[in-house]
Amino acid sequence: MTSRADSLRHLEREVGVLIRRVKRVIGERARAVHEDLQPASYLMLSWLADEGPVRASAMVERFAIDKGAISRQLQHLDDLGLVVRTPDPDDGRATLVAASDDARRRLADVAEHRRKWLDEQLGDWTSEELETFATMLERYNLSLNA
Repeated sequence: MTSRADSLRHLEREVGVLIRRVKRVIGERARAVHEDLQPASYLMLSWLADEGPVRASAMVERFAIDKGAISRQLQHLDDLGLVVRTPDPDDGRATLVAASDDARRRLADVAEHRRKWLDEQLGDWTSEELETFATMLERYNLSLNA
């Protein structure tokens, strides 16, 4: 029988593999969206596509990084034509930022390709196994957020 300590070490090892894989995949996805897109900017762009338009201050809060870093990432995205900025209708001094239509299309293409690839890699997993894994991963993530 495996001890709890051994199981925790095994979990840490596998999460480490997952983290390394995620870092690599984020870089690949960023390049698939735009050859010059930085991985950190990809994460922000993905979030903007889901949550935008938002003020930069919402991004500071969400990503827990300083305003200057957010500003630099937004400028990078703007330089690549992947975001649009509009005046905030609630405060004319403020600006809202959102993913551009082109960025949304590119992100959707990358997501579709990613899901097809994942389906091929996990082709021998049943729907029940996939759901069980997703549920356990969700439980893991929720436990660590406490």
